Amino acid sequence: MNKTLSLLGMAMRAGKLVTGDETVLKTIRQGNAKIVIVAADASDNTKKKYRDKCSSYNVKHIEALDRDSIGRAIGKAERVLVAVTDGGFAAGIERSLIQSSEVESID
Repeated sequence: MNKTLSLLGMAMRAGKLVTGDETVLKTIRQGNAKIVIVAADASDNTKKKYRDKCSSYNVKHIEALDRDSIGRAIGKAERVLVAVTDGGFAAGIERSLIQSSEVESID
C-alpha cells in the first residue's frame, strides 16, 4: 500500500495524474486515462458511475484505498477519484495494488 501511495505522489509531481469529477471524466472521454482509482469509501453512485464509464471507454478501473490516504499521497485534501495518464505509472500502481489486499475490485 505504501508503494501505491508513493507512486500516486510521484505521478502527481510528474503531472501524470488528474483529480476531480469533471477533469477525470474529460480525461476518460479523451482516451488519456490509463487507470482510474475510486476510493473504496466513495459513494455507491460514484463507484457505479465510474465503473460504467471506464467499462464503456475500456479504461482500467480500481476501487481501492480511502479518500484520506489518496489525498495525502498527492498533497491535496481528501480525494475520492484520480486518473493516471501515464502507462508506466498506471502499470506500477496496478501491480502494487494487486500485491496488497487493499483492492475491492479491479475491472
